[in-house]
Amino acid sequence: QVQLVESGGGLVQAGGSLRLSCAASGRSITTYTMGWFRQAPGKEREFVSASMWDTVRTYYADSVKGRFTISRDNAKNTVYLQMNSLKPEDTAVYYCAADGSLSVRAVIGGQFNYWGQGTQVTVSS
Repeated sequence: QVQLVESGGGLVQAGGSLRLSCAASGRSITTYTMGWFRQAPGKEREFVSASMWDTVRTYYADSVKGRFTISRDNAKNTVYLQMNSLKPEDTAVYYCAADGSLSVRAVIGGQFNYWGQGTQVTVSS
């Protein structure tokens, strides 16, 4: 079992930055695929970014590419999402997810077994 706790959300003006953290416990995330997803009101959950189990490959949704960066600190068992140049359309609850050696399709499809409770990000215009 892996427990995930997100933090770092908040209210920020458009163009600003936030860094989300996802602290894992229960197991080391060293060989886990870690993902970030978001869900805006009235919309379906969508893929944002992922750091694959090999800790080499990373993926981003087109909507955040060039603005968001995923990273992990295995020593701290934590994954981060640095979000720059935030836009109002980035407003959502952001969720961290973890699982083993998933395929890229499974990652983007959100087929993770472990999820955090989410952290709210609100970007004002």
